[in-house]
Amino acid sequence: MITHPEDFSKMNTPIADFVRHYAASGTARLHMPGHKGRAFLGCEALDITEIAGADSLYEADGIIRESEDNAARLFGSARTLYSTEGSSQCIRAMLSLCLTCRAPGLRPVIVSARNVHKAFVFAAALLDLDVVWLWPEKMTSLCACEVSPGQLERTLSALDAPPAAVYITSPDYLGGQANLAALAEICHTHGTVLAVDNAHGAYLRFLSPSQHPLDLGADICCDSAHKTLPVLTGGAYLHIAKSAPAAFAQQARQALALFGSTSPSYLTLCSLDLCNAYLADGYAQALCKTVQRIGALRERLARNGWRTMPSDPLKVTLDACAAGTTGAELAQRLRERSVECEFADPETVVFMLTPETPQADMDRLIDALGVCQRSARPQPVLPIARGERVCSIREAVFAPHETIPASAALGRICGAPTVACPPAIPIAVSGERITREALELFAHYGIDEIDVLHTVFK
Repeated sequence: MITHPEDFSKMNTPIADFVRHYAASGTARLHMPGHKGRAFLGCEALDITEIAGADSLYEADGIIRESEDNAARLFGSARTLYSTEGSSQCIRAMLSLCLTCRAPGLRPVIVSARNVHKAFVFAAALLDLDVVWLWPEKMTSLCACEVSPGQLERTLSALDAPPAAVYITSPDYLGGQANLAALAEICHTHGTVLAVDNAHGAYLRFLSPSQHPLDLGADICCDSAHKTLPVLTGGAYLHIAKSAPAAFAQQARQALALFGSTSPSYLTLCSLDLCNAYLADGYAQALCKTVQRIGALRERLARNGWRTMPSDPLKVTLDACAAGTTGAELAQRLRERSVECEFADPETVVFMLTPETPQADMDRLIDALGVCQRSARPQPVLPIARGERVCSIREAVFAPHETIPASAALGRICGAPTVACPPAIPIAVSGERITREALELFAHYGIDEIDVLHTVFK
């Protein structure tokens, strides 16, 4: 449960205050950036670098550290750190911490649900991690990978030593939420930690009761603040739980620096800073009202014949198969009526809403969709593409590659993951032999080319 709002009545915004004061000071800017505060786009006066007093993101001991401490109070963490390069940077840092700070006896292995973002795969290559995949019992979507507590228990019990971490994506791109409380309990019973990609769920902390991973037992997680909160693109959090190994909090900033630019965006840092005040000032109440409005939206869609799928509270995921069409067709139909969705695939269309979504936009969605008039088409049965691992992820990512038609890739070894963002979830992972099932999925999701190794392994 989130701390009562009155506890945050004096939430300050040190980064934004400093930047605004500097912009108004008239100081001669004989430093980076090159625009010198002149308005080309309009925001340049607030775009600065690590001048005196501005602190430094990866050595923060001033206004950035103060702002991050404010965020840690809001999220109930032992430590919260900012990223200006999205959850992708945080995912790499999480895996680095899980590897380098693992307890004695833990293997340098990550047990992970298969529906990872490709940033996970690249991090595994950079860190030379071994991965044990958790596969869905039934393949319903590339984006989904439901992991039951029993499945995780069996997997961990079968290993000769606990892994460095278990890694779960929740919510997933369609809004599916894992049973994190049960999964965390199993992880801790086996002496390992639970790491969660919560990129789509920063707001979950402010529901009543909280559904945030930290409050459900996760030891470390990342949130893409920009996905569901009023933060500029690239703004994200790395959260360390109070229950996590002490080394996680001690080494988290170094882990972020390992993968981050030395020129972080102060515009993004300002927006993360201002978001603290926003979250402290009635956000939980506004979120509750928004969830109610979205519930009413789902009811209106149902009355018009549309089926929505179970999802986290701020997503509305339409079942395109139940409407006798495809997600891509629906997305184009909406686009022609000036409604843009978050994501569409052959089976679904996903809409992401927040307290900043006006009621008029919800009404426009209802009007643009109209009444569903087609009969349902069968839900396709998707194959599970369990590719044989031929070499490590690291070996494959750094080996010579070539790009070939996906239809000609049978038996070849996947090089770099070839998948668009969204959803950025690979069908074949680097180092795996490409199977017939993978070819079916490439065709189903419209992937025409695939990156493979030059070397043909026997």
